Amino acid sequence: MQENHLYEYAVIRVVPRVEREEFLNVGVMLYCKKQKFLQASYHLCETRLRALYPDINIPEVQAYLCAIEKICAGGPQGGPIGMLDLASRFRWLTATRSTIIQTSKTHGGLCIDAAATLQRLHQQLVL
Repeated sequence: MQENHLYEYAVIRVVPRVEREEFLNVGVMLYCKKQKFLQASYHLCETRLRALYPDINIPEVQAYLCAIEKICAGGPQGGPIGMLDLASRFRWLTATRSTIIQTSKTHGGLCIDAAATLQRLHQQLVL
């Protein structure tokens, strides 16, 4: 029988106007210590983003989301934060901020396959 592993995840949100507290879920980030897994999955729907904020800079949002992916992957391409261990990178990425890209509070669960769980959460919470 396969073993369940504890995981944590956070929803990645675009918050075009922080003062209005309106946001659009664009991705999910999942961390599983036992499986040594930290990965983000995102999807930008320009039509939905422009409905919320017509003047949004899509390439800038894309660049921020790409940076999240690089930090999750780790290594020099993720900059100084990318050099930290998995747990530290996840905690840094999910820290509370008042910027155009924010994350939800972290949530936990049990999974057998972290990659499959990330894909399922992405389907449920983003698409």
